[in-house]
Amino acid sequence: MTNRIMPSLLSADFANLQTSIETIPGADALHVDVMDYHFVPNLTIGLPVMEAIRRITDKVLDLHLMISDPDRWAPTYAEQGADSVTFHVEAAAAPVRLARELRSRGARAGMALKPATPIEPYADLLPELDLVLIMTVEPGFGGQQFLDLCLPKIERARALLDRTGGDVWLQVDGGVSAETIERCAAAGADSFVAGSAVFGADDPDAMVAELRKLADAARGRRSQSGAQ
Repeated sequence: MTNRIMPSLLSADFANLQTSIETIPGADALHVDVMDYHFVPNLTIGLPVMEAIRRITDKVLDLHLMISDPDRWAPTYAEQGADSVTFHVEAAAAPVRLARELRSRGARAGMALKPATPIEPYADLLPELDLVLIMTVEPGFGGQQFLDLCLPKIERARALLDRTGGDVWLQVDGGVSAETIERCAAAGADSFVAGSAVFGADDPDAMVAELRKLADAARGRRSQSGAQ
C-alpha cells in the first residue's frame, strides 16, 4: 500500500493557480473541489477551470464533486481529462451505474461519505469503486478542524476494503495536517487531501514531503502492530 499526498487546490491562490501548482512538484495528485452552492453552501470552480488546469499539468487530477445531480455532471469531468472523479453517495441517484460510467470513460470512480454517513450500507458497492473518500469535516469549506469521531469509520472502511480486495484507495479529506495525518494513516487511510496545511506553509513542497514521511511512519507502526 502506497501513501499518496494530494494537495487541495481549494487552498491555492485562485488568481495564480499555475504558480501554486508549480510549488508542489512532489505531490502525487492535485485534488480539485467542485462545489455548486446546492449540495454544499459554497461555490468554487467548474468544468472550464478544470479543463484549464488539465492543459497546464500532467499531474493526476483528483476531482471531488460536492454537487447535486452528479449522475448528470460527473461523466463530463471524466471525458474532459479528470483522472479520478469522486461523487457523494448522498447525492447520487444510481451510484453503481454512475461508477461504471466513470470507469467506462477512463477515470477512477470514487465515492465520498459525509462524516455522519456510515460506510456499512455501501459494502456491496465497493467492488465497483476505485476510491472511497471519508470526509473528516463537513464538506463545503477549507480550513476546518479535523473531526476525530471519523477515525473509527476510517478503520471500518479499511477493514471492508481489505476483505473486498482490489486496488481501492482510502482517502481522507478535511483538517489533514502534520498534527492529524498520523492518526488517519494509523486508522488505515492511504490517500490524504491537505489544503491549508500545504499551501499555507512557507515551503509547500517541503510540507508535502513531511506529510508523506509522517504517514509512512504511522503506517509502519500500524503494520508492526499486526493491523492489515
